Amino acid sequence: MNERREPAGQAQGDPRLSSAQAAPALHPTAGWPPVTYEDRDWASTLNEGHLDVWQRIKTARPYKAAVPPFIADLDPRLRPEALTAALDATNEVTRFDTEMAGLPVPMPAVLLRTESASSSQIEHLTSNARNIALAELGAPGKENAALIVANAHAMTTALKAGEAVTPATILAIHATLLQAAEPDHAGTWRDQQVWIGSSPISPHDADFVPPHADRVPGLIDDLCAFGQRADVPPLVHAALLHAQFETIHPFIDGNGRTGRVLVHTVLRDHGITRHTTVPVSAGLLRAPGRYFDALGAYRDGDPNPIVTEMSAAALAAVANGRQLASDILGIRQQWRDQIKARTDSSVWRLADALFAQPVINVDRAVTDLGVSAPAARASIATLVDAGVLTTTSHARRNRAWQATSILAAIDDFSRRAGRRAAGR
Repeated sequence: MNERREPAGQAQGDPRLSSAQAAPALHPTAGWPPVTYEDRDWASTLNEGHLDVWQRIKTARPYKAAVPPFIADLDPRLRPEALTAALDATNEVTRFDTEMAGLPVPMPAVLLRTESASSSQIEHLTSNARNIALAELGAPGKENAALIVANAHAMTTALKAGEAVTPATILAIHATLLQAAEPDHAGTWRDQQVWIGSSPISPHDADFVPPHADRVPGLIDDLCAFGQRADVPPLVHAALLHAQFETIHPFIDGNGRTGRVLVHTVLRDHGITRHTTVPVSAGLLRAPGRYFDALGAYRDGDPNPIVTEMSAAALAAVANGRQLASDILGIRQQWRDQIKARTDSSVWRLADALFAQPVINVDRAVTDLGVSAPAARASIATLVDAGVLTTTSHARRNRAWQATSILAAIDDFSRRAGRRAAGR
């Protein structure tokens, strides 16, 4: 999405609205209240000499900023087909979670990486499996890959932070996501107006203008109260919380990736995913236009499309994830025939660790195996001789090895999801 922002403190207006304006009444047949809008004054910091006459006239007028409804106590009344889709997808996700936990390879780590890459791709941040794995080792030079790794770390932060959606959890996720790329804004609510699409000059003709910054803390508190509900079906709960979060747009950047992490926080809170991460974002990549249209429909007061789209994405993610698991199990079986080592050798532990981190160096092998550097080098050499690993760099320093078959399987997953495996 094309996000724009203003210089901090430029938009002014009265944040105090009547309760009817702050939380529009739910129409008996509407099912969900739409976003309303308020006028806010705009004070541009641009030199007027750089604007044409129509731009000067336009930016002198107030712009309209969204006023999302409070949703903590709303009853999400869905059409039967949307509710059925959510329940069917929930059942499949639950089965998938159990299946992945029982496999002899670290599929939760693999799937977390694929979810992070897919969520980043929705924001046009694309990289291939090799560069992402290199970035995990700290290799320089691939900006997109580093951002995707940060997204994976944000997912891990969410899993460690607990199952409840709280302001502190959201801020911690965002801090992890952007601490390297945008340290000045990481882990802090925005203090300025942002907008999506249209001109970089002002929000007047934007596709969507989220609420003014002074509304963000109250809306986040309401969102977290909604997140604590136990009476909303899991995927419905996750989809609506995500859509409300994207409507609030509480950060200057990173809203989409943070909001998709929260989907997994909600599913885990409901006990639907106890062991693994279902790569829902990979499912959304099938048709990102439909996903963004569903977010627009939510803002117009129709929650059904985002629930339907999220449910379909979960089903697609499960199917793709099962194919990836089958490919990886096939690779593992092939390695069992190739590797010549004692059954108690650390070589086998290193081979299985490659599924979670398919590019390694000696330092990573030492950490994963808990052995000395010479022992780690010996295990790597055995896997090279078996054709499991190949060298990615011939430099004496920073030498690394890759498991090409695993990287190919992960890139195949990405292609099935619709994500181009680019080399950035």
